[in-house]
Amino acid sequence: MEQPHFVFGHLPFWLITYTLALTAWACIGRFMMGFFVPHESTNYIWRGFRALSDWAVWCAARLVPSYVAPLYLPLVAMGWLFGLRMVFGIFMISAGWAPRLGSGVTP
Repeated sequence: MEQPHFVFGHLPFWLITYTLALTAWACIGRFMMGFFVPHESTNYIWRGFRALSDWAVWCAARLVPSYVAPLYLPLVAMGWLFGLRMVFGIFMISAGWAPRLGSGVTP
C-alpha cells in the first residue's frame, strides 16, 4: 500500500498548522518589538507583525478578563494559538489525516 505524498497528500494539515505557528510567532515578535517602537509606528517589520497577529490579539482581548493589560495580549494570543495548534494536531493524527513518518508496518 502506497502512502499519499508527504506534503500534498496532507495539505489541510500543513496549511492550518503552519498558519497557527506563523501567527503565534508573530505574536511573540509583536510583544518583543512593542518595547522598542510605538504602537502606531510605520516600521515595516512592526506593521508586518501587526498584520499577521491583529486578528489573534483581537480574539484574545475578547477571551480574557479586561484587567489583562493590552501589552500582554499578544502573549495570551500566542498561548491560545500554540494550544489550538497542539489540539488540532492531535485531532488530525488521531483521525489519520496527518502524515506519518514511518510506514506503520512492524516486522
